[in-house]
Amino acid sequence: QVQLVESGGGLVQAGGSLRLSCAASGRSFRTYAMGWFRQAPGQEREFVGSISWNGEYTDYADSVKGRFTISRDNAKNMVYLQMNNLKSDDTAVYYCAADRTSPYGRVWDTAYDFWGQGTQVTVSS
Repeated sequence: QVQLVESGGGLVQAGGSLRLSCAASGRSFRTYAMGWFRQAPGQEREFVGSISWNGEYTDYADSVKGRFTISRDNAKNMVYLQMNNLKSDDTAVYYCAADRTSPYGRVWDTAYDFWGQGTQVTVSS
């Protein structure tokens, strides 16, 4: 079992930056790929990006590529989502998730086994 807790959300102006953190419990964390997803009001949850268990491989949605960066520190049981040049379309609740099966992370949310409670990101234009 892995428990995940996101933090770092808030209100930011368009063009600004935020860094989200995801704290994980359990030693198994370092063997899991991790993903970030987001859900805006009235919309389905969508893939933002993923990172492999060792941090060597990352994947991003086209909508955030070049603006967002995922990293992890397995020694601290942490995953991060650095978000730059934020746009109003980035407003959503952001979730981190753990994938026990794939070493690289996957784009569909049903592949992930553990989820955090989410953190709100609001970008004002």
